[in-house]
Amino acid sequence: MNLQCTLEAASGYRAGSQIARVLSEAWCTRELYCPACESNRISPSRTNTPAVDFTCPQCREPFQLKSLKNWGTKKIVDAAYNSMIRAIRTENTPNLLLLNYSSGWLIQNLLLIPRFFLVETVIEKRTPLGPQARRAGWVGCNILLSRIPDDGRIPMVAAGVPALEQHVRREYSRIRKLGEIPPIVRGWTIDVLNMVRDLKKSSFSLQELYKAEPALKAAHPHNRNIRPKIRQQLQVLRDMGLVEFVRPGNYRLRT
Repeated sequence: MNLQCTLEAASGYRAGSQIARVLSEAWCTRELYCPACESNRISPSRTNTPAVDFTCPQCREPFQLKSLKNWGTKKIVDAAYNSMIRAIRTENTPNLLLLNYSSGWLIQNLLLIPRFFLVETVIEKRTPLGPQARRAGWVGCNILLSRIPDDGRIPMVAAGVPALEQHVRREYSRIRKLGEIPPIVRGWTIDVLNMVRDLKKSSFSLQELYKAEPALKAAHPHNRNIRPKIRQQLQVLRDMGLVEFVRPGNYRLRT
């Protein structure tokens, strides 16, 4: 994987974000492989295809690319809130590629967010645009990366060093069963997995997870059975092979 972008690819384009987009899309077309199958490339989508920039020619997985010069791991700005929620509920969200580049057009970081980790509880509704704005009243959203567990943030490039292709594909394969859970339920699974990861322990107890009850209640205000839901989702994570039951009330993360 060549991490160098060349300014020659941007000939004829204005400086700034337009160059960044042209360069990053050209780099992905030239260098990127599909993390979901054995294809050694992903193909650009047709012009003006909403939210999808690339598609794997082999497994047809869709990808959206966001190129960022300033690298933050807490949240990223996305498009219209209602469109995002509708895409989540209808299973139309693409896999997300977050590409971070330097002032010298070097790829610094490339983070893959599998599409099934984009659930409603990781989407933040932004304040509507004011009456003086060109699109007054328009409501955008942010993707809260901090609410996505480590399992759903797969580095393809980190600090300028590419990850091994087999490692990226293994990580994607390990969690792809989440995509089989209906989106109306998957938010709970992701949230509980995130709470487990936040403990930063290989072994944990049910009582430790119960301490996250206030946060889960805030994320799911219409559910009054938080503790039974935690236990239910631990069973889901166990069936997926992500956690292991040790003894009553005690679990272990599987790696």
